[in-house]
Amino acid sequence: MTKLIYERSQAGRRASEIPRPEGLPAAEVPEELRRAEPPRLPELAEPEVLRHFTELSTRNFGIDTGFYPLGSCTMKYNPRVNERVVALPGFRDLHPLQEEDGAQGALELMWRLQEILAEVTGLDAVSLQPAAGSQGELTGLMLVRAYFNENGDAKRRKVVIPDTAHGTNPASVTMAGYEVTPVATDPRGNIDVDDLREKVTEETAALMLTNPSTLGLFDENIEEITRIFHSAGALMYYDGANLNAVCGISRPGDMGFDIVHINLHKTFSQPHGGGGPGGGPIAVRKTLEPFLPVPAVIHREDGSFGLDYDRPQTIGKVRAFTGPFGVFVRSYAYIRSYGPRLREMSEVAVLNANYLLARLKDAYDLPFDRHCMHEFVLSARTLKREHGITALDVAKRLMDYGFHPPTIYFPLIVPEALMIEPTETEPKEILDAFCDAMLAIAREAAEEPELLKEAPHDRPVRRLDEVRAAKRAIVKYGFEAHPEPDGEPVEPRQLEAQKGG
Repeated sequence: MTKLIYERSQAGRRASEIPRPEGLPAAEVPEELRRAEPPRLPELAEPEVLRHFTELSTRNFGIDTGFYPLGSCTMKYNPRVNERVVALPGFRDLHPLQEEDGAQGALELMWRLQEILAEVTGLDAVSLQPAAGSQGELTGLMLVRAYFNENGDAKRRKVVIPDTAHGTNPASVTMAGYEVTPVATDPRGNIDVDDLREKVTEETAALMLTNPSTLGLFDENIEEITRIFHSAGALMYYDGANLNAVCGISRPGDMGFDIVHINLHKTFSQPHGGGGPGGGPIAVRKTLEPFLPVPAVIHREDGSFGLDYDRPQTIGKVRAFTGPFGVFVRSYAYIRSYGPRLREMSEVAVLNANYLLARLKDAYDLPFDRHCMHEFVLSARTLKREHGITALDVAKRLMDYGFHPPTIYFPLIVPEALMIEPTETEPKEILDAFCDAMLAIAREAAEEPELLKEAPHDRPVRRLDEVRAAKRAIVKYGFEAHPEPDGEPVEPRQLEAQKGG
């Protein structure tokens, strides 16, 4: 193993020296905050530091290094022109407290992005403020609450969620103070309408649904579902995580949805993963516009653009300033690169997914035998039953073939789920190579199951105890022996392997 940075350390070596300006007094540090002894930091020359971090970077896998078919997360390629645009000085150097007359270009970009998103969703008004899809969900539910409170209908305390929902949906519902009402999936992969009818009452505030669902299927009963909720006086909320499948083809507003959040970091190419940044704009019908967060980005009659805080019914701010501006620039550039051909983005995403599905459905189980949208869900349950090979084993072995694993064990209603999303940015040659690898793994499961159970074989870190790694993460370097619950110490090298070193 390559020596770790602390092991390379030699007392007295320096990569740089902090400037010490003359004439400035030393900062006064309160006695209780002062260190009793110097921090334990590695001492190395600059080349060693550079080599350490460069070597670490070679262990990373991202969309720039290979195919990333992570279902539901939409890890598509991010065009480099977007990075050049966001780095233009007028965008890059703009301060969020800049006066409006000195920020007209940025304000116009945000206003135009709002107009585009309103058109794509089929709704009337947009706020760019939420910083992620999860915050967009919470913002949408706050709008639901404000709407019913304004209409004297605060008794509505329940939100219906399908059993295929993203995990953030029930979390957002709970955070917003509502109660979750689960609804089942029928044998075709749609919401079970009979189950739904029994659960929609005068206490129901909304339905939270993504369409197509996390199964990658467009709900065949969406018009009937809308009638059920609207006839009960409830609202329809669209989780826009899967909007990449329908842009320019169908619109949530036309399906009957009243509120939509949009994941700019999924559908419109803002780089995503590793904790962000993201963007979760919220689009609404006219009746909900008064409750949107402030400030609202507006286009004035004199042709200028500005910020409007005079919204008496607003739910207030959900994020500082107007939202994650760099995300807006990248997404706007991506949308404008397609222009009126935006639907091609979704059409190719759907085509790619159905191509993969056609090649793989005979080697793996297909829970719902239908054409998919932008993603699809297979199952490794037969491999598990016949050969003892799990979805996790398939995912780990796929790493040996040079591909990032798909999402596994989600949606929860599919046992041994493998959730695959190719996006529109991958060529046929890459799709074929991925299919060849998945088909080879299915053969290996029958012929050499131990090969899969021990995978991956050529990664810097082999298979971890993922439960322990998640619950007892070691986030600092140390050679001290850490006692385990059973009393056995962990060797220093084990510590490093456990945290990926």
